[in-house]
Parts: sequence; C-alpha cells; structure tokens
Amino acid sequence: MKCPYACGSTEHLMARRKFLSLSASGAVGVAGGLGLLTRGAAAEQVQQKQQRIVVFNMHGGLSQLESWDPKPGTRTGGPFRAIPTSVPGLHISELLPYTAQQMHHLCLFRGVNTSEDDHGKGAYMMMTGRRQTPAADYPEIGAVAAKTLMPEDSSLPGHIRVVPHGGGGRGSDAAYLGPKYSSIHLGNGNPPQYTKRPDGITDEAERRRQEFRRKSDRRFLDGRRTAMTDVFTYSFEQADRLMEQRDVFDVTKEPTQDQEKYGTHDFGRHCLLARRLIERGISFVQVSHSNYDTHNENFDFHLEQVGEFDRPFATFVADLAERGLLDQTLIVVLSEFGRTPNINLYLGRDHWSKAWSVLAGGAKLARGAVLGATNAEGTEVVDIQVDHAQLFHTYLQAVGVDTSASFQIDGRELPIADPSAEPIWTAIA
Repeated sequence: MKCPYACGSTEHLMARRKFLSLSASGAVGVAGGLGLLTRGAAAEQVQQKQQRIVVFNMHGGLSQLESWDPKPGTRTGGPFRAIPTSVPGLHISELLPYTAQQMHHLCLFRGVNTSEDDHGKGAYMMMTGRRQTPAADYPEIGAVAAKTLMPEDSSLPGHIRVVPHGGGGRGSDAAYLGPKYSSIHLGNGNPPQYTKRPDGITDEAERRRQEFRRKSDRRFLDGRRTAMTDVFTYSFEQADRLMEQRDVFDVTKEPTQDQEKYGTHDFGRHCLLARRLIERGISFVQVSHSNYDTHNENFDFHLEQVGEFDRPFATFVADLAERGLLDQTLIVVLSEFGRTPNINLYLGRDHWSKAWSVLAGGAKLARGAVLGATNAEGTEVVDIQVDHAQLFHTYLQAVGVDTSASFQIDGRELPIADPSAEPIWTAIA
C-alpha cells in the first residue's frame, strides 16, 4: 500500500514553499516581532496579561507514528490507518478521530530532532529549551510564563501542574526565578492541599490569626528585609488567598453537561479543570498523560491510551475556540521524544529523538499549518528540522514574550531563552 500523503507527494499539506507562501496571502503575519508563524492584524499589540499556555505532557514518549505522523503500508508503519482531518490533505492516525476534526485550529511540527534519547534529559530539554548541564539550572516554561504573563498583583498562582497521582505540593521547576514561580501541583486534579480551613476555626478567628501574622511579619522585616524574607511573606499571603478562592480549583463546580462531555475518567476531568483554570486567569497549566514508554506492546497500549486522550483533548480545543479563548491561549502537546520507526521483537517501539512531532495551536500560531516532514518510513527529517530550543522560543513568542530579552536576577542578566537559538520562523526564512 502506497502512502499518498507522505513526504514528497502532492497531497503532503505544507511543504516548505507552501508554508512560506502563507505570509504573502495574509494567513501568516510578520507583525509585532512574532515572525512567520504568527497570525492576526499586524498593528494589534499583544497584551501579555491576556495570554495563556496549556501544555499536555505525554510522559514517556508518545509515538509519532501512532499519532501525528503515521506511515501506513510501510515497513515501519504498524497496523493503524491514517485518516483525513478538517484540514484538506492532512492525515493523522486513526486513533485520533475527534482531534482530526479540530486540526484546522492547530499547527503541526513534524520535523523535530532533539538528539537526546534519555527520559530525564529529554524532558528537561523540552520544558526548559536548554540542554541539561551541571553548570546551571534553568526555569521550565511554566515558570517563565508565570513570570512574564501573570500580573504581579494576581491573587492566583500563575503556574499549575495537574498530575495524575494523588499527591500535591509544589515543584522545584523555577530555578533562579525563585519559588514564587514554581508550580503548584493539583494531585489527581484536586484543589491544592491544606487549603480547606478546619471546621473548628471561625471566620473571626481566622481573621485575627492572619492579622497577628502580618503584624509579626512587619515587625520582623523592619531592618531585616531580604529577597528570601519576601518569598516567605509571599508564600503565606498566597496560601491565604488560595484558601479564599479554593473553588477556582474545584472541577465539580462545572456544569454537569460539561463534566459528561469531557468524560468522568481522570484525564477528562483534568482537561476540564485546565479549561476552568485558564478561564479564571491562570497563565500556565500543564496536564500530564502517561505512560507512553512502550518498549513492549506499543500498538495495544496506544490503542487504549491515545483513545483516552483523543476525545477530552479535542473537546478542550473546540471549547476554547467556541468561547473565544483560542486567540489568547497557546496549546502544546509534547513528549520528551518520540518512538523508533523500527518495531522491536516485543512489538514495541524504543526511544527516538531524531525525527518526531509536536502539536501546537492557538495564540499567534498559524491555524491548520504543518511545518517540516520526515521521509517515507519516518527515519529522518527531510524538510525544516527544528529542535527544543527553537520550539521554546516559538511557544513564548506566540504569546507575546520577547525571547531575545533577559531576566534581571540579583543584578545579573539571564536570557529568557537560549541566546544561541531563535524562533522557528527563522529556519524557514
């Protein structure tokens, strides 16, 4: 069986020439420093406080061949068909029928090469845009988004991770930006831990407790104020505000019909919670779906796992478009790497970082676009290769962050993104 939409065919949607031609037609703008992947009126200024990022992290390494870059009928293709999408000429795996109908809202990067097959190092690269080194630690994109997009006076945290297990707490993913911008974990999608006041403490008693704490803080800080004491003060104040706004994190407050639409399983609840959080002004939400490390029985696992992902994710995209939030929200579906084109003797696919895919959409990215391509068997990138650093620049630029700028930390200038890299549109200029 010949794959008619593989790289080089007339139906392959967005070859380099066609992608570039969008800039002339107006489908892709070159405005506001956002480059060739941006869309919208050239004169419109991006209001950072209105921008949001939602990352779907497919832990373990989602197979690009069973999702965004299928190769049916080839030696490496596996058993699944490719199906048409809402974008003429674009096909994705048959495991994603609902997402296929939302592809006109999304943008597909099929030429990713990060050259790192280690889980931890690959995950670090994809979330920070840098290679891991003993010499420095870098903040993850959620911390950068919270720092650059969330208003300083916001009463809500800017960096939320919805994790599938039951634990909560805070992450250590903000590096030199400090704990103010580190993630708050919502274990199994539940509200933050310890934000419910014990029944025995009345409103008046709580008011008096907080008043006493603030007076004590002010007395202690007189002549002793440092960046560290400010962090402690901020943490207490944020905890107090979280207790007052605990319902923001309670997905059961959503209408019953919405809960049913997303599905009552964990991932469905988590997607609905992500929508609820960004609607209430939180700048960054990460939703996890795992574990895609399919060294064994790759096809059975993806049949089940991708099937669970498909409908809630597609519902999330459709909801954002319907509610007018997609122009202000960047959606990213990523992993630490992809899976090998070769199928091993256990019917699994191993780690593969040399030719895989990332899905994104919304904000200022061109809708319905495909950038990059792999060869007929998916073994290498043959058009417009990009890496983790370029993707990191591109995500942030798409929500209006100037990634050529630096943070000022303790008198030092620390680049927001890898200064040796640039956004993806420079690769196709």
